[in-house]
Amino acid sequence: MTLDQQSATVPAVGGAPAGAVGGQVVVIAVTWNSAAVLPGFLAALPEGMGGVDDWRLVVADNASADDTVAVLRELAPDAQVVQTGRNAGYAAGINAALAACDPATTRAVLISNPDVRMRAGCARTLVDALDTPQPDGSRTGIAVPVLHEEDDAIFPSLRREPSVARAFGEAVLGNRRAGRFGRWGEMITDPAVYTRPTRADWAGGAIMVLSRNCLDACGPWDESFFLYSEETEYCLRARDLGYATCLAPEASAVHLGGDSRVSPRLWTLQTLNRVRLYRLRHGAAATAAFHAAVLLREASRAALGRSRGPNRAAAAALLNPSRLAEKPGP
Repeated sequence: MTLDQQSATVPAVGGAPAGAVGGQVVVIAVTWNSAAVLPGFLAALPEGMGGVDDWRLVVADNASADDTVAVLRELAPDAQVVQTGRNAGYAAGINAALAACDPATTRAVLISNPDVRMRAGCARTLVDALDTPQPDGSRTGIAVPVLHEEDDAIFPSLRREPSVARAFGEAVLGNRRAGRFGRWGEMITDPAVYTRPTRADWAGGAIMVLSRNCLDACGPWDESFFLYSEETEYCLRARDLGYATCLAPEASAVHLGGDSRVSPRLWTLQTLNRVRLYRLRHGAAATAAFHAAVLLREASRAALGRSRGPNRAAAAALLNPSRLAEKPGP
């Protein structure tokens, strides 16, 4: 990938010299027309990074058509801006920002959506949770905080691995009800889980911290997922290589949320990518059963649910084999 990297030489935002003991924490954000949410993200950074002496901000911008880059230049002049030159997708943006990091001085990487507001000390708690030994001999390679919605309600961001049984469970019971049962739901909905250190198969990618060892083992993010399921693929790949995804309950952040729940195009992309990812990791027969379960969910919601437009669009796409074969994009 050819990148136009601007502001190539930038001092560490935290003030300590790069390569200090313990290494630097790099904060990565991927932006696309994010001017409206960036000021709040940047305003929350100092408190959110409290206790981390050496850190810097790298922003990968996917050819924003609004004032995103101008806002960054004004409010975060020390940030390094990597311009991909196109709407390359979330995984590609992360990879572009990672390419601007020096592995020799990077201790950990914090990846965050620009619509996330870290609370005080969030990053330090997540970084400290990395490399914790797990009972199966693996180590924590990905640490995530408790995510709150705008009304301060806890959002159940931890997930179990996708399976045929869980896809059918969600089709019949709905995500949150099925999530009460480990066999039948992907979403982990038990509130008690979010009050203690918890290991999950994967977690929502709004904000997560990755250890240097995990980054080195896993390599680049999978850019075939333009948006959605890229974090699922990465967490499951990390788990396969011995790096667990774990919740650090003392860390918290607010996620303003996205529009995938109301946009037919984004909901369709999210749904198709769930099936694509399952197909990458399973055989044809299991994938056919998973596809049928997801189709049942979308078709039943289209017939009975309140948000019929997105579900109807997703069901139609699932019935079109070419949609599953094509490379997803904007």
